Amino acid sequence: MNQLSKFASCAAGNSHRSWDLDYAAPEFNESNAWDLGEAYIHVERSLSSNIEQLTDIFFKPDGTKMYVLDQYLGDDINEYDLSTAWDTSTSSYLQRKSLGTEESLPNGVFFKPDGTKFFITGSSGDDVNEYDLTTAWDISTASYSQNFSVPQDTAPSSLSFKTDGTKMFVLGSTNDNVNEYNLSTAWDISTASYSQNTSVSSQDTVAEGLFIRSDGTKMYIAGSTNDSVYEYDLSTAWDVSTSSYSQTLAITPANSDNPKGVFFKPDGSKLFVATSSNFAKVNEYLVGQKRFDVSSQEVTPNGISFSSNGKKMFIVGSDGDDVNVYNLSTAFEITSASYSQSFSLSPVSIPTGIFFKPDGTKMYITNNSDDRVWQYELSTAYDISTASYSSKYFDFTFWESTPYNIYIGSYGTKLYLVGTSGDDVNEFDLSTAWDISTASFVQNFSVSSKESSPTGISFVPDGTGMYITGTGSDDVNEYYLSTAWDISTATHVKTFNINSQGSAPTGLFFKPDGTRFFVVGNNSDSVTQYVIR
Repeated sequence: MNQLSKFASCAAGNSHRSWDLDYAAPEFNESNAWDLGEAYIHVERSLSSNIEQLTDIFFKPDGTKMYVLDQYLGDDINEYDLSTAWDTSTSSYLQRKSLGTEESLPNGVFFKPDGTKFFITGSSGDDVNEYDLTTAWDISTASYSQNFSVPQDTAPSSLSFKTDGTKMFVLGSTNDNVNEYNLSTAWDISTASYSQNTSVSSQDTVAEGLFIRSDGTKMYIAGSTNDSVYEYDLSTAWDVSTSSYSQTLAITPANSDNPKGVFFKPDGSKLFVATSSNFAKVNEYLVGQKRFDVSSQEVTPNGISFSSNGKKMFIVGSDGDDVNVYNLSTAFEITSASYSQSFSLSPVSIPTGIFFKPDGTKMYITNNSDDRVWQYELSTAYDISTASYSSKYFDFTFWESTPYNIYIGSYGTKLYLVGTSGDDVNEFDLSTAWDISTASFVQNFSVSSKESSPTGISFVPDGTGMYITGTGSDDVNEYYLSTAWDISTATHVKTFNINSQGSAPTGLFFKPDGTRFFVVGNNSDSVTQYVIR
């Protein structure tokens, strides 16, 4: 455990992991698992050093191995180890096995759940090939067993099985059908017989990848005509004739078109799409992450704050030049948020940051138009309808010409400012606590080596930890302060990347006990919730 974590655990009175970004992760909303409408790009993993024409992807059930098909370098199946389960950024190439004798154009792969068999389909043999593995999940021990012809389509592109091995599904890119087969002996394709099919041509005319949820109630198709993944509901599990189209996820990252394969983590929280245009890549998506869209109120959100009890969330932005308030039925749970009201900051324009005194009786607004922080008094705590400008402000122009967010700590006697022109943290003393008109400059601390455009700032309540986010690197950076509240003693501890959840982060807020943090961003116009476990 590093020094910051030790200080944080004592200060917060929680487990040692609070405030420690080593244990941070996007928080998952189980009710939105498997929902393509809740999928957000997380990692783009290039495999081009080993793979030329990526055609499908499959994972070991525990997420520690990944298998991909390559159609041109060797017509083979390739095995990767993942040092962190389900994290493709940690994948390392292990080995390959040629499939060319049986299938020179392999398109689809599926493993038996215990790893003792895998099945390959492709467009040269127009069949399914079965392989046995003497050592489970080790493709070097695979040997060809038998095949099964699929005359229903001349270009079979992917396949899947019912979890008990009694049904097989083969997708074809010529007829754009999912063909269903019954197996009288589980996992023995020689006992397969054709049953029925369903067309997906209304969504895509070049159907490439197939995945069926483990309970048989959802089906996903990757298509290269529209470069998308399509979601279908099956009213009768494992019966493709009962499928109905639900929604689409467009595959949009640069050089990531031509999706070939699709795969989900068993709990539905991650989606993996294999693409083959320009570079062989696996795109990893988070599904069902806890996010809250504020675009109906503000399309340029810059700052975020919460009431001390977590039942109110405040968003400030430069499109409406106002503060928007949201009520949370569950404290610090943004999925429970609902819009309440707004407060105009006129004549203050281009507001970038917001901060509250912990008792909710003072509000501070930073703005870009005149590089100031403005102080408001609230006669009722956290009720912005009772806010009034106090005629107190502080001009940052000399130190930062593009100020973003502030943090006031040490019982209101210290003020910290970040902005994108200086790429640093500026520290000020307040001779009268919570009165910004009494601020005087102390020192600054450069964060440019980690963040070239800092926009958000937060501290551990005891002043021994500082967190910076920004639009330059789309990270949250953690610093340890050997002397509390003295930024000259800050040293960088670690970096947590948040690019995958929405780039251009502009505001940062930590729950007071350090077990959650929230990031608001300009690109997504939403708040994203993270947990530290």
